[in-house]
Amino acid sequence: MTKVRAELLSAIEQRLAHPTARDLAHAVGRAISDGVVAPGTKLPPIREVATELALSPTTVSAGWALLTRSGTIRTDGRRGTTVVDRSEPRAGRYRQALEHQTHFRTDLSTGVPDATLLPSLTGALAALTTAGTPGSYLDEPVLPELREVLRADWPYDADELTIVDGAMDGLDLVARSVLRFGDRVAIEDPCFPPLVDLLEAVGAQVVALPLDGDGPDPDALAEALRTPLAAVVLQPRAQNPTGVSMGHGRADALAGLLEGTSTLVVEDDSAGATSISPPTSLGPRLPHQTVHVRSFSKSHGPDLRLAAMSGPNDVLAAVAARRQNGQGWSSRLLQRILLSLLTDDAAGAAVAAARHEYARRRRLVVDALAATGVPVGGTDGINIWVPVHDESAAIVRLASQGIGVTPGAPFTIGPPVQDHIRVTTGLLAEGHAEVAAQIAAAAQTSGWRSRGR
Repeated sequence: MTKVRAELLSAIEQRLAHPTARDLAHAVGRAISDGVVAPGTKLPPIREVATELALSPTTVSAGWALLTRSGTIRTDGRRGTTVVDRSEPRAGRYRQALEHQTHFRTDLSTGVPDATLLPSLTGALAALTTAGTPGSYLDEPVLPELREVLRADWPYDADELTIVDGAMDGLDLVARSVLRFGDRVAIEDPCFPPLVDLLEAVGAQVVALPLDGDGPDPDALAEALRTPLAAVVLQPRAQNPTGVSMGHGRADALAGLLEGTSTLVVEDDSAGATSISPPTSLGPRLPHQTVHVRSFSKSHGPDLRLAAMSGPNDVLAAVAARRQNGQGWSSRLLQRILLSLLTDDAAGAAVAAARHEYARRRRLVVDALAATGVPVGGTDGINIWVPVHDESAAIVRLASQGIGVTPGAPFTIGPPVQDHIRVTTGLLAEGHAEVAAQIAAAAQTSGWRSRGR
């Protein structure tokens, strides 16, 4: 053990009052606030800490989990665990992907739905007279009428169903309720960047599952399962960024691999009713180990901030207990609006029209790109995943034409085989051929990095 590590552990030991995970976390926190442990300091491995402080590895792991959840430390895979500099907030992958200084004439970088295709709230709002008052702060968190409507269209007979504040809120609640520091979690590669940020924040070890045209590769999942997995997170429809929708055959193959394991399946159906693919889930085969989240952001409005979530009783009970320390429940006022939209014929027709319009916009751009020799995979959703010769060069070229797109790097976990950009075709109401021609030209553009190869 190095002198630096010995001094670090000595500083923690001096502040450790009791051999518990909470006291260990407090001791580390005091060492940081006292200036003894500086931001950026790399902490020793869990077993080394346990040996030197006469604690069990389980106690140290639990203490590290508490520190991770508070944002005090961060794990970074094999590079270890370090103390976070909280004076300089770290930009997550998605903020890095979307932050830009330029205002584009045609901004296809956002990943949001087209506001003109959202259903009108006029009827839903007209039916509301007051915000409503619960009988107590422990009332049922889901409107019973809304639960029945959701169950009628759910992809499997779930143990329990609740409402959360959007898909990412649901994923965050599950991750922080179920996962522990060091747990292995398999996710799709490429994937939605905030998911990686979330898993890193709770100290999980991310395992990449490559995608093909039908979804996650079963062979990759089988290999990942050689070592226990705490969870696997999937996007069953209109996967972001690739637009791949998982067929029932692939879902059945994945379920077969996970059957008999303790791995929790977490499904993020963020596309929801904007997807042209039928609802797909591993839940029919694995109902007692599947969490299924369906968002209404893209179909009914991002500012509605609602998603439905089903799952095993113990998982949703843990989520409910965690929510009692925070917001308690999702606004029943917003739930009443969602219920009105889900049961109104005009709103249903508007969502159906938007679904077909998004598919049309995607198809026009993809077909135009294919005609120029730029193949795009996937079949669904508001985004496309475009292979390019050089990501930076493609983005710069498109920006010079007034077109904003998203860099692919934040979506990838391992070293990419090929560079990509993500394009939100759902926002392109016209000029599909012209924009596709610009994207095709950018896809072939070489940067300095390419010239140096």
